[in-house]
Amino acid sequence: MNGEARLLAPLVPTRGYFPDFLTPAEGLLGMGDALAALRETPSGRLGAELARLSTAARPFPSWIRAMADGDTRALGRLAGILQRYYEAAVAPYWPRVQGRIEADRAARGRALLDGGADRLLASLPPMMRWRPPVLEADYPVDRDLHLNGRGLLLLPSYFCRRTPVTFHNPELTPVLVYPVEHPAPRLTPQLPPERSLGRLVGQTRSAILQRIGVGCTTSELARRADVSVASASQHATVLRDAGLLLTLRQGNAVLHTLTPLGAALLRGARPSEEAAYERLR
Repeated sequence: MNGEARLLAPLVPTRGYFPDFLTPAEGLLGMGDALAALRETPSGRLGAELARLSTAARPFPSWIRAMADGDTRALGRLAGILQRYYEAAVAPYWPRVQGRIEADRAARGRALLDGGADRLLASLPPMMRWRPPVLEADYPVDRDLHLNGRGLLLLPSYFCRRTPVTFHNPELTPVLVYPVEHPAPRLTPQLPPERSLGRLVGQTRSAILQRIGVGCTTSELARRADVSVASASQHATVLRDAGLLLTLRQGNAVLHTLTPLGAALLRGARPSEEAAYERLR
């Protein structure tokens, strides 16, 4: 992985601009579709975006210069590097990443259903502030992005930190990538998964897992499982310690959602999901 990281470093600096073509919209469909779209990036766009990134103090290696000149083999090499980096640095941890993203999506979806677009935009993390008709965001540079009726795609990101990001090119589909909430460090040691899962017995916890659906509060969970709020909270804690659900705080309430492992347990875990979970331990 170190080799891939060194090769990618000139294209993805730790601060400031990085090329828009590295994050194609097809990425919503999966890594394969994203890399296929990347390979089809027009040479003119490649040259323009890489020229914006290039500086005299940080010259590009020869293969990136070739890519900027329209060499399709160099673009294919980049796709291969990204694939290997993904397999080494992201895929083993994807269940954890996906669980956190799905928890955020559930919270935003609930806000939208409860109060429409205003409630949704007001529910975004504190580095963004909804002051109708303007969504203000803490951003690395002073910039205005005008939607002009095009809508705005909100993308929660596990790896985005501190400030949201968007495309540099204002002609592209308006996208705002924002950080998901990362839980504070636990003050008490977390039980090993095998011990926590050993506690997962009985009809009540099975009912809770089956009734969480796309996300619910503790009081809703209590009603659905026909138990007291205190009992629902206790069972949710056990399930969370076992890695089967996530809990996201929303104001004075909390929202519980299934993790990929929890969903897999309900339908029968596939070997690939079990292996990925083992690598997380």
